[in-house]
Amino acid sequence: MDNRYMRTAGYGATGARSMATDAGLRRYMLGVYNYMASAVLLTGIVSLLVYSNDALSGLFYQMQAGRPVGMTGLGWIATLSPLAFILVLSFGINKLSAGATQALFWTFAVLFGISMSSIFYTYTGQSIAQVFFVTAIAFGGLSLYGYTTKRDLGPVGTFAIMGLIGIIIASLVNIFVASSMMSFIISVAGVLIFAALTAYDTQRIRQTYDMVVGNAEMMKKASVMGALSLYLDFVNLFMMLLSLLGNRE
Repeated sequence: MDNRYMRTAGYGATGARSMATDAGLRRYMLGVYNYMASAVLLTGIVSLLVYSNDALSGLFYQMQAGRPVGMTGLGWIATLSPLAFILVLSFGINKLSAGATQALFWTFAVLFGISMSSIFYTYTGQSIAQVFFVTAIAFGGLSLYGYTTKRDLGPVGTFAIMGLIGIIIASLVNIFVASSMMSFIISVAGVLIFAALTAYDTQRIRQTYDMVVGNAEMMKKASVMGALSLYLDFVNLFMMLLSLLGNRE
């Protein structure tokens, strides 16, 4: 990704921000949150549609007695392709137009919704709703902290990213080990890591505004990339909490 989207800018050295700048920052952040919330909503709608429609479920899952026993080839594509979208958005952002960036973002949310439809076969609807509510409250508080704090969260973000790499490796190992204790540890660590990333990413997105303000095209693309970061933080925090708190069918 272009480092214009990743670098951070100091806020204390230049004194008080002007009212016009503050208003612009609020509009920018509101745009990021609107993209993020809309993507979460789209993912939820797609997940419910796939789960509730037998024809759609059959496209992505091998069904037996109304429950999935495996994934079809199309299901594997839908599950694995979001990673490709992240790579394209991250490393090809400078070559993409704002419209293409948005199109890839919405497509990513749809594909993620397909892969997340499996949670409705695993957990009760009530526990999914309850954990989603808990996640929304936690995410809101953490993001507000990241937006308002004067503390530099860069070291926290670095530590969280290292931890994320660790739980990815541990999750791959656990595919073969199938340890319930390791799953529990991964979930607990995941909650802490994505909580930290939520605050860190919010601060980073706020700081990015100073580098893209005045360039409408870059602001649109930066808004989408910021929304993608927060979307991933929210969804992964939700999944980790669901694995800890959700009631299984």
